[in-house]
Amino acid sequence: MTTSSDTLNFNPAQKASPNRSDALSGPAVGSMNGAECLVACLEREGVEVIFAYPGGASMPIHQALTKSKKIRTILPRHEQGGVFAAEAYGRATGRPGVCMATSGPGATNLVTGIADAFMDSIPMVAITGQVPQHMIGTGAFQETDVFGMTLPIVKHSYLVWSIEDIPRIVHEAFHIASTGRPGPVLIDIPKNIQNQLTTPRFVDSLNLPGYAPIPLAQDEILAEVFRLIKAHDKPMLYCGGGVISGNASAELLEFAERAQIPVATTLMGIGCFPETHPLSLKWLGMHGTVYANNAVNEADLLLAVGVRFDDRVTGKVEKFAEHGTIIHIDIDNSEINKNKVVKLPILSDLKHALSRLNKMLAESGFERRRNNFNRHHDWFRQIDEWRKAYPLKFADTEDAIQPQYAIRLLYELTGGDAIITTGVGQHQMWAGQFFDFDTPRSFLTSAGLGAMGFGYPAAIGAKIARPDKQVIDIDGDGSFLMNIQELATAHIEKIAAKALILNNQHLGMVVQWEDRFYQSNRGHTFLGDPRNPRRIYPDYVEMCKGFGVTCERVIFKKDLRAALQRMLDSEEPYVLDVMVPYTEHVLPMIPSGMTYKDIITE
Repeated sequence: MTTSSDTLNFNPAQKASPNRSDALSGPAVGSMNGAECLVACLEREGVEVIFAYPGGASMPIHQALTKSKKIRTILPRHEQGGVFAAEAYGRATGRPGVCMATSGPGATNLVTGIADAFMDSIPMVAITGQVPQHMIGTGAFQETDVFGMTLPIVKHSYLVWSIEDIPRIVHEAFHIASTGRPGPVLIDIPKNIQNQLTTPRFVDSLNLPGYAPIPLAQDEILAEVFRLIKAHDKPMLYCGGGVISGNASAELLEFAERAQIPVATTLMGIGCFPETHPLSLKWLGMHGTVYANNAVNEADLLLAVGVRFDDRVTGKVEKFAEHGTIIHIDIDNSEINKNKVVKLPILSDLKHALSRLNKMLAESGFERRRNNFNRHHDWFRQIDEWRKAYPLKFADTEDAIQPQYAIRLLYELTGGDAIITTGVGQHQMWAGQFFDFDTPRSFLTSAGLGAMGFGYPAAIGAKIARPDKQVIDIDGDGSFLMNIQELATAHIEKIAAKALILNNQHLGMVVQWEDRFYQSNRGHTFLGDPRNPRRIYPDYVEMCKGFGVTCERVIFKKDLRAALQRMLDSEEPYVLDVMVPYTEHVLPMIPSGMTYKDIITE
């Protein structure tokens, strides 16, 4: 990540030093306790919603939140649901999502979501209550060293050691979480500090030695990119989540249209470039399109923009794009030459780099074209041949509902105008394949960590962030069950987050690997009732009824369109339980550690 506790050159557990106090430039206000001071600081940072589950070590903060007229407190039914919802809020808006839990098990229940935000570079501030200072290290009731245990999975973290530090720490936390390469920041606050009284001075300035989050590439090195573009005949753009977090999608579109270069994205990059655009090859990697994988690996010039050369993209990394000249533009220096050594590394804010490149192209007569491309004719012809030979397809049937069909029908009924969240598994890959995404922040998925249970809490967070949008969780029965308790949150808080469950009664992706590599031997992947395998279990219709949420089960293809429309028309939380065959595999598929030439298409 861009920063860590080491690179900021100060110990966040120490009391504020004199030069730190100088930064407290805001006016003093009336006396308040530490919890009230924290809430006031959150309000100053523009926080509108916090996902918070109370407990002994965070009760003073919850009491302060009840008095806030600016912050809506959402009570999740599990801390993991809260952190996933906060994370999705950050994914949907680009602003830090905020969650909070008590000490001990409350804090440890946040860890998966914090790790998820770290892996996918999502801005988030996680707040935890802690036992009183004099009890830290004694093994007190519900004490865990959440500061220590999260060090590898945060961008930065703080253990508040003085009530006077709260304004500075909160202001720094939001700045660090949202600048440079975004990421999660943890603030751990002992209970005695929450109860202490102070007359706070709010922070208006920042003093972070060693933290320079926005590098800007010089025109001289960008001119070399321009030269390489003109010198090559088979260029490709390989674009990731950095384009979205860098708010550079418009600049990428202009760049691709001016340079006439096809675009393939990563799973995290889905939506950074319109997938209905003639230059889009959708996404590459293990379950990406054949034509995207072929084009990236056979290009003579590969422009890697906001990516980290993840193993699910590269396969056998030493064979990835082995014959092409690679340019890597990224905001995080730690990613440069980490997984793949490249010809031209460029450390830069992507919006700046692409804007400058667009100006160079325009000044050299490269006009924007959406169609009728007049460069790289042979290259486009080859890509078109791959498209025709290896389209995304599935074997449709008369009666059984194929999961790909359900997703494509959802796309048709929404016109693509929706935010889609997912769990993790086959349904996640099919959602990326058969729903076309034309805008950034419209496909929210746990990509790097691959955390099951993400989908429905994420839909809640996204719907709160974007109440004007349809928000639908495309989920699997295994993944949905992991955080099903958040149906209560949606119902009580009147959050109209929808869920489309593709229910095959199995852990589908693991079953696929069992079929491919373990002679179909089932290693605990059946989720139904082994005593009565024909029974649909668990019964989501009855479970949802208990939460006060409408749920329909769809078994026959003829009933699906109308059921989907009823779900979309509802102004309340809604679950559609769609029964699909467990024998269906996600294709194409590049086996782990193999190359694009080993791709399985049948």
